[in-house]
This record gives sequence, C-alpha cells and structure tokens, in this order.
Amino acid sequence: MKKLITLLFLLVIITIAKSQSSDKQKAVTQKNLAVKDTVKKGKLIAVQLETGVDTLVVDNAKYKLHKKNVSASYYHDKFNGRKTSSGIRFDNNKYTAAHRKFPFGTKLKVTNEVNGKSVIVEVIDRGPFTKGRELDLTRRAFFDIAAHKGKGVLKVTIAVQQ
Repeated sequence: MKKLITLLFLLVIITIAKSQSSDKQKAVTQKNLAVKDTVKKGKLIAVQLETGVDTLVVDNAKYKLHKKNVSASYYHDKFNGRKTSSGIRFDNNKYTAAHRKFPFGTKLKVTNEVNGKSVIVEVIDRGPFTKGRELDLTRRAFFDIAAHKGKGVLKVTIAVQQ
C-alpha cells in the first residue's frame, strides 16, 4: 500500500513539474517569436521585456504594448478636408488615427498581426464609433500594413509611445 501511495505521489509531482516546464518553454518560445517578428521590420533597434510588459525601442522612441488582437479600420475618402475633433484638417494621405480615449498627439505603433508590417500614427480624432473597433487609421496607414488590399478591417497590435 505504501508503494502505491508513493508511486501516486511521484506521478503527481512529475505531472506538476512537466506543466511548469512547458509553461516556461511557451514563454521562451513566445519571447523568441516576438524578437524574430520585430527584427524583420527593419527599424527596430531593441526589444526589452520588463516584468511581463513588452517595450519596443523604434528610432530611439520607446513604445509600450497597449492591446493585442484588436480591430482597426480606415476612414472613407469623404472625410478628406473636414476638421477632426482636435481641430486639425483630416488628410487620408497622412499617418494619423482616431481613438476613443488616447489624448490628441499620442503616437501609436500599429502592427498588422498577420504579416508583421507596422506604421507609426498620431491620434488626431475621436472614434471609431463602430462596436468592436479600436482604431480608425488613414487610408495610407491602413494600406501600408494591409496584407490583402480588399479587406477593410485588420487585426492589429497597438503600442503607445512613452
């Protein structure tokens, strides 16, 4: 009976140890993937992991991860020339964006999760006002990172300049 209990106890300990080591392996793999993805982008200087928060350094500016896997769309051409909420005239050929809460002038690094392409945009407007969307990009910024030109919504990662 003692042998059976000892055997069961050892099996439980081995199972716990394996699950903890696989979690560590997943973390290391995710860290390595993040580094590989960001190295392809060209402008990336370094990736630092600070207590579970990704900090990217791009062109000597630090970007802190805000959200992953959120939807971004782009402005229609009919808004060209109209004033935005910040008072700036909208131009679909610039690198700007609309967000509900970020202060005007905030720089965001927006990365397409499918192909790893990214752009840096400035928040100049409020929106989007469609449920489930986090960000409205200008047409130029959107199509610079789009994998397929026929789609109007992308899954992106947003990082905020610090």
